[in-house]
Amino acid sequence: MNRAPDSDHSGGLGRRQFLKGVGTLAGASCLPANASAANETAPQEKNVLEHPVSLNVRINGKEISREIDARTTLLDLLRETLQLTGTKKGCDHGACGACTVHVNGKRVLSCLTLAATLEGAEVTTIEGVSQNEELHPLQEAFLRCDAYQCGYCTPGQIMSGIACIGEGHADKSAEEAREWMSGNLCRCSAYPNILAAVRQTAGAEPESDPAAHVRTFSLAEASSQEQ
Repeated sequence: MNRAPDSDHSGGLGRRQFLKGVGTLAGASCLPANASAANETAPQEKNVLEHPVSLNVRINGKEISREIDARTTLLDLLRETLQLTGTKKGCDHGACGACTVHVNGKRVLSCLTLAATLEGAEVTTIEGVSQNEELHPLQEAFLRCDAYQCGYCTPGQIMSGIACIGEGHADKSAEEAREWMSGNLCRCSAYPNILAAVRQTAGAEPESDPAAHVRTFSLAEASSQEQ
């Protein structure tokens, strides 16, 4: 049996034309009443601070004056406003330590610190620990001890390690140093090397590569050892 065509030639509205018309009307109903006006005002609205406050702070030895939103965290101020992206955003809940910086000489989690509370404070980030082209001793130790893999947590680990040494927790027992570094997570599990770098910098251990005395085995040698 022959099917009737979607539309006839008698001038009536065919099924296909009807569906196309309905789809066009439905799409148009989702658009704003004045799309051009909305596009013009969007950039202006984005730049408006809902709760502006003035902030004067010293970051890595440089005086910074900004008008910021009162809800801005120190982490977002550093990364988004000042483009100091060495400080990393990890969990954004204060649980991983990737965002660790120093405020007035003490380590803080910048993701939990409101920038507006730091009027007149001295902030040091990973960008500010080296002197000109000379690395900080802990940075050199991280290279020597291979205390990083992906490197994402490294800035926070170094900032926390510098503070741990300054607080006097790194030159006693390894257990104490490990405890006071436990707030910084390493998803690559480079903890033994990180601990070695911190303790070597503190003078608690001689400078050496922790892997220098590690013996490697071929698959055949490993199999024979098991037997």
